[in-house]
This record gives sequence, C-alpha cells and structure tokens, in this order.
Amino acid sequence: MTEAHNESETIPFYPDHVWTEAKAVIGLLGLVFLIGILGTFIPVGLGPPADPMTTPAHVKPEWYFLFLYELLKYVPKTLGAVLPVIGVFVLMFWPFLDRRADSRRSRTIRIVMVIVLMAVVIALTVMGETS
Repeated sequence: MTEAHNESETIPFYPDHVWTEAKAVIGLLGLVFLIGILGTFIPVGLGPPADPMTTPAHVKPEWYFLFLYELLKYVPKTLGAVLPVIGVFVLMFWPFLDRRADSRRSRTIRIVMVIVLMAVVIALTVMGETS
C-alpha cells in the first residue's frame, strides 16, 4: 500500500518551484547581458575583415571537392561551374532517356566511360593535392 503524505510534508509547486526557476532565469539573463556588454566594449578581434575578392593561397577544399576546385584551373570559370551541374542532371535523367535494350557493346561503352571519368577525377584530385 502507498503511504499518504501529509500537507505539511509536501512543497507547493506554484510559489516555491516557480520562484526558484525564475531566479535561475534571471541569473542566466544577467550573465548573457554582462557578456554582451563586455563584448560591445572589449571586442575580441579575430584578424582583418574578410575580403571576398581574394582567396588566400593556402585554402583548399576537402578531398571530395578537390577535383572540382582543380577543374577550374583548366577550363573557363563559367564552364567549370556549369559542367558538374550538367553532369549531375545527366546522371539523374539517364535511366529515363536510355530505353534501348542492353547489349554487350553499349555495356562496354558505359564501362569505358566510367573508367575514363574516374581516371580524370582521380588525376585532378591528386594534382589538386600536390599543387
């Protein structure tokens, strides 16, 4: 059996718990306000402001974007930006456009195209990493 509690053993939620939470919120808001005031009068300053027109020489993308970054060195910038997008759309719509029956010759052509494309991607990635 459960034991019944007396009114004197319990703590009422409304005035006690709400007041405790209100003090915690007021303290946190005060701390945030203090940090905001300190940040306004004593800024941290990470360096010179960013210039979007110049990229530092040491900046390189992650390895999975490195071939696209390197591609921009060898083709005009507009083509280098549009070519990957066209490639993605071709990959998306290829199954809907290619309705022919699969033959040995077409499969060989696709395999050769994939091998050439992967060789180009790997070569551009390695050249981007070593330059």
